[in-house]
Amino acid sequence: MAYTRMTAAEAAALIKNGDSIAMSGFTPAGVAKATTKELAKIATKEHEAGREFKVSIFTGASTGQSTDGDLAVAQAIKYRAPYTTNPDFRKHVNMGEIPYNDLHLSHMAQELRYGFYGDIDWAILEVCDIEEVGDELRVYLTAAGGISPTAARLAKKVILELNAFHSPNAKYIHDVYEPLDPPYRKPIPIFNVSDRIGKPYVSIPREKVVGVVECNIPDEARAFKDSDPVTDKIGFLTAEFLVSELHAGRIPKEFLPLQSGVGSTANAILGALGEDKHVPDFNIYTEVIQNAVIDMMLNGRVKDASACSLTVSNDCLMQVYDNIGYFKDHLTLRQSEISNHPAVIRRLGVIAINTAIEVDLYGNVNSTHISGTKMMNGIGGSGDFERNAYLSIFTCPSTAKGGFISSIVPMVTHQDSSEHDVNVIVTEQGIADLRHKSPMQRAEAIIENCAHPDYRPLLREYLKLGTGGHTRHCLTAAFAMHDTLARKGDMHLTDFSEYVK
Repeated sequence: MAYTRMTAAEAAALIKNGDSIAMSGFTPAGVAKATTKELAKIATKEHEAGREFKVSIFTGASTGQSTDGDLAVAQAIKYRAPYTTNPDFRKHVNMGEIPYNDLHLSHMAQELRYGFYGDIDWAILEVCDIEEVGDELRVYLTAAGGISPTAARLAKKVILELNAFHSPNAKYIHDVYEPLDPPYRKPIPIFNVSDRIGKPYVSIPREKVVGVVECNIPDEARAFKDSDPVTDKIGFLTAEFLVSELHAGRIPKEFLPLQSGVGSTANAILGALGEDKHVPDFNIYTEVIQNAVIDMMLNGRVKDASACSLTVSNDCLMQVYDNIGYFKDHLTLRQSEISNHPAVIRRLGVIAINTAIEVDLYGNVNSTHISGTKMMNGIGGSGDFERNAYLSIFTCPSTAKGGFISSIVPMVTHQDSSEHDVNVIVTEQGIADLRHKSPMQRAEAIIENCAHPDYRPLLREYLKLGTGGHTRHCLTAAFAMHDTLARKGDMHLTDFSEYVK
């Protein structure tokens, strides 16, 4: 091979203070890990010497400890978009140290192309194989699509991490496609979950690639906690609801593709659907595939799956690579702006199931901020899907922190998804179908079906305080439950008379 090999430390040394970096990956899957870890060490040394060293980071979604975590701890992030789940990063964001822009994931690549963020100095891509064809390198991605083709095309220079942890077989599941921009944009020709419309590789002019870092680093896969009685009940109720919609003819008898968020609740929902014999074998069109989907694909319960990322355990990832003869025909990894594209979601009729932090009486959803101020993770792709879904569902436990917090509140402290985009709320208490309901009817359905019994009297009391109008609120008491939590540590102790004079 004619390309230049270098160590991760040598690659990191090329990056300068103030540079902007666009990276491969989506969640910790497919993220370049070696170079950024060395970059954090450089930043630490520079800061110890009294010199500034910070870079801007753009990714498909969250990364892992080697990027978001280590760079945050090293105080090396000048700006970050669009999404992250790393606890170290979250800590420094909430301390006000990192300018963090929480974007819809479908927007990141196109906004980079639009020039909203200025020049991109570097692209760092994790790859499983490299082919030299004339004046170009054809590079094959690993466990995620992310924003890689846009990152590589816009960047002035490219660093490739050839990671031997990933099998070259990963090349068989990628569909690399970059849409045109306005005013030249054309329809994205995906009409079935399994359709492939691009190439299996990212093409990069040879002169852009300054070096290849050879490494063998496992994905920083997240271990999701096991399901519990609450998440299992939410999963059962969601599956039961979808079956009822199927029997009522409001979902076609062939069923429709599913999108689900990340975590134990999502796994519980998919597991419940997989076990329900009334649900026909189905397809997945989503942004993140978890272990449960791979298991259901291998047993035939899920026919075809399309996503942006394999956010699975490393054992599960090896299972995909080892069974590539099957998965190359049934599993497709795309770029985030394609997996989350509004037109495709709407065309396929995707049923979207996502997780809320809190839901208010009228169906508005907060999925990002604790008490309206502290960032949890970010909106991710939930807005992309919920707003354009055939059916949009949000799930959450009815309470948090041992019951001291009600997840059903008079008014959300931060709004990510509005009542206009939310069809159904599910907690372990039950289901509130918000379709064809006025605001007051939605409030009654949410209280009676989704709120914990301990909090229903408080929520009913709040409704009585409303001053009338189409959507009833008492503005002095709208955040009384949150204020009581902050002052007394328990929403049960809310006394609305303190707020209404």
